[in-house]
Amino acid sequence: MPSILPINLEDLLACRGVESQRVEFKAGWDPKTTGPQVLRTICAFANDLQNLNGGYVVLGVAEQNGRAVFPPPGLTDEAVEAAQKWIRGQCNRLDPPYQPILSPETVADRRLLVVWAPGSETRPHRAPAGQDGSLRYWVRLGTETVDAERRGTLLPALMEQAARVPWDDRRAMDATVEDLREAKVREFLHDVGGGLLTEPDARVVYRHMQLTAPVNGHAAPRNVGLLFFSHDPLRWFRGAKIEVVQFTADRAGDVQEERTFSGALADQVRDCLGYLENLSTVHLQKQQDRSQVRGWVSYPLPALRETLVNAVYHRSYAAHQPEPTKVYLYPGRIEVISYPGPVPGIEAHHLAPDAATPPVPARNRRIGEFLKELGLAEGRHTGLPKVFRAMAANGSPLPRFRFDQQRTFFQATLPAHPEYEALSALRDAAHLRVLGASEEALHRLEAAWAVNPSAGVLAAELIREYGKRGEVQQSEAVLNTFTAKGPQGVLPHLRNVLANVLMDAGKEEKARQLLRKNSSLLFDQDAIDAAILARRLRDPRAAHRHFQRAGDAIDADPRALLEFAQTKLQLSGEAGRARREASRRQLLREARTLLERVLQLSASPTRHAWAWRELARTLRWLGAPARDVENAYREAIVLLPEETRFAQELQKLQERGRR
Repeated sequence: MPSILPINLEDLLACRGVESQRVEFKAGWDPKTTGPQVLRTICAFANDLQNLNGGYVVLGVAEQNGRAVFPPPGLTDEAVEAAQKWIRGQCNRLDPPYQPILSPETVADRRLLVVWAPGSETRPHRAPAGQDGSLRYWVRLGTETVDAERRGTLLPALMEQAARVPWDDRRAMDATVEDLREAKVREFLHDVGGGLLTEPDARVVYRHMQLTAPVNGHAAPRNVGLLFFSHDPLRWFRGAKIEVVQFTADRAGDVQEERTFSGALADQVRDCLGYLENLSTVHLQKQQDRSQVRGWVSYPLPALRETLVNAVYHRSYAAHQPEPTKVYLYPGRIEVISYPGPVPGIEAHHLAPDAATPPVPARNRRIGEFLKELGLAEGRHTGLPKVFRAMAANGSPLPRFRFDQQRTFFQATLPAHPEYEALSALRDAAHLRVLGASEEALHRLEAAWAVNPSAGVLAAELIREYGKRGEVQQSEAVLNTFTAKGPQGVLPHLRNVLANVLMDAGKEEKARQLLRKNSSLLFDQDAIDAAILARRLRDPRAAHRHFQRAGDAIDADPRALLEFAQTKLQLSGEAGRARREASRRQLLREARTLLERVLQLSASPTRHAWAWRELARTLRWLGAPARDVENAYREAIVLLPEETRFAQELQKLQERGRR
């Protein structure tokens, strides 16, 4: 028997696309103990206090800490039949009667029974409380089924919710079932892995997915069905589109581009996200002959995605809300505006980082459900925390959220990365230098720095620029200012830049002090930079420590690998002179491994030539056959014939071999 669930069974058991508080697992079936518990939970899901479109009870699956345990114990065929018969009969005793959807399933050759209890149009419902048969109103509170009458304000809240059918679940009386596009429905089922995909009758699929509802002997589409699965939802809902406007400056500036995204709701979200993601600049600080490892984006994609999807999810599409979802793009920020404001119960302080959001009912239970099943929306109350985390991880200012007292709109603002605007100053300065206007280029950088002293790319460029002019004190002043005002994570890089300036100015002791100050903060590319600087300062031990802190960042960087190997060779010589033979051979073996890695990577002929030369020396010191040493030298000579040292060293090696 094919599944009649709209959601993929594996996703349901793993609580993907559906929140864990909307799924309850029962390892077995017993009409005397499990039965009453299941009946009360069905009643609670049907009452749908949080407006999440009910939930699921899965019989035959044990749970631990709210998660399914695999493999499931399963049920016998007789238990599956008995459970279905009992549930159907007892659900007729609910007040008013309510019938969930029962779907026998098979997982790992084990029989299960999935009870899908969507939010009811005839809520509130009551179910027996105990042996005496008294009826009580049951609701879900997190992962628990509780008696609403014994929990203070829960019963009045339930009654208020029950007084109206959520907008997205209402029947669209001015549309017909033919306005739904079967191909789009089946595309959705394919994307989510829904068991209904094998059902040949489209109207049966619509009914089981609750896209239609009976009206006077015929079926009518629900609003959510038209939003997601019609060709043009704007025929019925004027606000069902996303408008994107890009400005050259603030609101007074010229409009650079306008775009409108319409069509089925999921399609317009995907298309708009693709457009915004293409606009988000990725900046990678490129170093000569280095891997691109240090970077940021103007707007982190997870934050963009969550902000747009939240706007589409939580807005109203009713006739009195004709305004589209709006996205305004400015040079330094993105604003996403939806209508109206948040539902009552959400206040401004709930929109702060790490704030707890109260369990208020959602505005659109079905819209949210479909977006979650498609993987576009996060679980309940997790979208905003993800935006905060993504912005912080990118080094961006925190997002801002606001709405007016009348709750007519909700605005989310994502500030650009602090260095995004600084890039335009760098481009201008580079252009001015090409024109020979070096003083103007410096003034452009200084003006941008005065406005944004926390921009690391500006600080690094100014340190270098002052260094080229011999104004080392000015370079040091830039670092001091940034230390007080900029993000601490950028300091190791800027200290390396200044150390390089100090070395070029002959102030090697100051450079050493700066690198020592930096040592405990170095990781990845910053550690590689510091190691190379330490080699220039003739401090192989410090260089070795820094290379070790670089971790995996070194593996794809041929220059760093070569210099790390050369450092090990230098230290092996010191170990040999100190008669520490075990240490000497260990360092030589490690150097050989690094050099062989360089030769496997794509690099310039010069880099490969020096790697072959160092490998030849390493092999000789390890006592390898003369043939292998000579072959390594020959490879180096072929790649870099103008380097006479290679041929001279090979000649001396051969002369010693003939003696």
